[in-house]
Amino acid sequence: MRKVNSSFITMKDIVREGDPILRKKTKPVQFPLSDEDFKRAESLLIFLKNSQDKRMAEKYDLREGVGLAANQIGWDKQVFAVYFTDEQDKQFAYIFCNPKITSHSSAMVYLEEGEGCLSVDRVVKGYVPRYERVTIHAFTPEGIPFTLKLKGYAAVVIQHELDHLNGVMFYDHINKKDPSRLPEVEFIRPL
Repeated sequence: MRKVNSSFITMKDIVREGDPILRKKTKPVQFPLSDEDFKRAESLLIFLKNSQDKRMAEKYDLREGVGLAANQIGWDKQVFAVYFTDEQDKQFAYIFCNPKITSHSSAMVYLEEGEGCLSVDRVVKGYVPRYERVTIHAFTPEGIPFTLKLKGYAAVVIQHELDHLNGVMFYDHINKKDPSRLPEVEFIRPL
């Protein structure tokens, strides 16, 4: 793995809703990544780790995040990072380059407390339906392909971040007339 000093992202670097880049479909990255793009990709994951470290979060006034997409720091590329623990205590720490969902379940899930976003400085009430299971194919920053089969919370996080790369915000999925109304699908359950 190539070692490059990563830049340090703080909340002032996070693009907020209303910025046009959050509504734009991002561009694929080309491999090998430039040193600058490699550093940017790593900095996404470093921000998430720092945001979940109480001491670092307090010191730098960071909001806790589990995922961060490239366009959320103004970078027009198909890259996002995730850092979280799922319901089975499995740790996820990944950087996804040029990610694509290759399959998904028909069953759906939603977070009972709703979703939030580092680019949204307000509470948005409502259910965000997501596929319960997804298979995602992507590349590491080094250009190595990988595929993950995810379910539950992990699948929700991945879909939220992938939406960012397609110019979609989480609240676009909420029923506009009745935020607590769920789609009429065969199976949907809360997480």
